[in-house]
Amino acid sequence: MAKKFIEGTELVQAGFANGISSQLAKKQSTEGPEARLSSEEKQVIIANAAKAFGDFLTALGTDWENDPNSSDTPMRVAKAYVNDLWKGRFEPLDRVTAFPSDGYDGIVQESNIPVTSMCSHHHQTIGGTVSIAYIASESGKVVGLSKLNRIVEQFGRRGAIQEQLTVAIHNAVNKICDGNLGVAVQINATHNCVSCRGVKHQGASMQTAKLTGAFLDEDSAKAEFYKNIELASICRH
Repeated sequence: MAKKFIEGTELVQAGFANGISSQLAKKQSTEGPEARLSSEEKQVIIANAAKAFGDFLTALGTDWENDPNSSDTPMRVAKAYVNDLWKGRFEPLDRVTAFPSDGYDGIVQESNIPVTSMCSHHHQTIGGTVSIAYIASESGKVVGLSKLNRIVEQFGRRGAIQEQLTVAIHNAVNKICDGNLGVAVQINATHNCVSCRGVKHQGASMQTAKLTGAFLDEDSAKAEFYKNIELASICRH
């Protein structure tokens, strides 16, 4: 049976903190969901962002233009956002192919997927791990394991609060793994907005989870999900 391309995984509103950029959304509205920003279009975004960040530094009383260590900082920051920190906002999610489960009807789980993101409140980094599981049905779909990592990377590289990120990853997996009997996502992460500002507490971590289907309704499935996370943590160390 041929592979099936699952469309419509973009489930958050364009321009919002955890959505694609308004520039990419506008292009997709006229050219289709697979449209991408050209290098020239990205350069325009970077140039505009660099100017705005320079104005931001000036407003803070920084003579950045005459400081050899800061004169290129606005451009560095703008490039970092577009090409790295917020890369997922400026590039659409790559094609995700799903395959027939061929009668497999058990849990598929990957734990300790690294995630780096940025809190949309203070633009401080979030770092931690994601665990994803879904229960395939005999007539449903499964995805290649690395695609779960790609989904995490795509939504993580947008900037969002951890709760939003948890839901976005869950919803994408739920849509792609057609016919699943349940999806579970847990994120364990530390936040620089806690360690570097405000209370300035080091070492605190935050756990969020979204469980649906059998993971929510059946204690055995939920227990297996968390047991697998524990086992993966032991193996990791």
